[in-house]
Amino acid sequence: MKKQLVVVTGGSGFIAIHIILQLLEQGYAVRTTVRSQAKEAVVKEMLTNGGITDFTDLSFSLADLTSDANWEETMTGATYVIHVASPTPKLNFKNEAEMIRPAVDGVLRVLRAARDNGVKRVVLTSAYGAIFAGHKNRTTPYTEKDWTNLDAKNIHPYQKSKTMSEMAAWDFIKKEGHGLELASVNPVGVMRPVLSAKYSHSNIQIQEMLEGKIKALPKVDSGYVDVRDVACLHLLAMTSAQANGERFLATTGETLSMMDVADILRTTFPDYAAKLPTRLLPNVVVKAAAIVNPKLRMIASIVGGYAGTSNEKSKTLLGWQPRSAKTAIIATAQSMIDLGIVK
Repeated sequence: MKKQLVVVTGGSGFIAIHIILQLLEQGYAVRTTVRSQAKEAVVKEMLTNGGITDFTDLSFSLADLTSDANWEETMTGATYVIHVASPTPKLNFKNEAEMIRPAVDGVLRVLRAARDNGVKRVVLTSAYGAIFAGHKNRTTPYTEKDWTNLDAKNIHPYQKSKTMSEMAAWDFIKKEGHGLELASVNPVGVMRPVLSAKYSHSNIQIQEMLEGKIKALPKVDSGYVDVRDVACLHLLAMTSAQANGERFLATTGETLSMMDVADILRTTFPDYAAKLPTRLLPNVVVKAAAIVNPKLRMIASIVGGYAGTSNEKSKTLLGWQPRSAKTAIIATAQSMIDLGIVK
């Protein structure tokens, strides 16, 4: 029997790699898009480190979200598409459109190609950023019913791009989908065991905390979730009949401050305790610093904000059972220490 083919976009990304890993383990054939051939070796190295020894069912396609080239061929013969790729956020953008336009255009390009080639369902990797921003004085956990308020002041363009691209996807399905199914997964802060020392630019805050580079922490609360559980939720959203037309918040349902994260690291890795931050930065300091440092703008837009989330829907509708935020944070740090990433 021929294996069902799943197209995964943006194969070298850390969420995508864990999705590919689980798909191959579960007996699917995978075709993944990369922007350059050099990335093929990156993908294979990370999959090997993740325990995959046989690449017979893995193929690559050169495709970029900013161009129509090759998407038709990429989708041929696919039953499912998991669209993970997204344009990398720019720190020094001239205007918001630089971040928003490519995100929206990329999603529509993938959906059109999927529809035109008879794909059954697309699972879109959206973000918590499409849910929580722009809600003042919130006191109840965010759910899949919530959308970022695009009319609110000080919404970071990255959150806008995530919101508008997901909205565009649902709008496309309604008006031009012609039976193509869609589900979205909206992860909170994703923690992950690193699969290669060369490609660990994500979760840099854990590395910097352990190395003593962060002297004080902003008052930022967040949900955290393990990348392996995020990948698992994508697969459930791909195959479950009841997932069609639904959004799923990928969260453990816990809310941790950055100091909580530092405290978990402190108790678990006593050798690094002296390097971990113990001081908090006042919100006004963070906001003032963000005026001159673009890297702090995203953080400044969420300091002091409410960040409660619920995973009730993912658990009850799909039977999803994520590991705890603490377990995910420890796994991230342990892998960085083991691979010698933490200096």
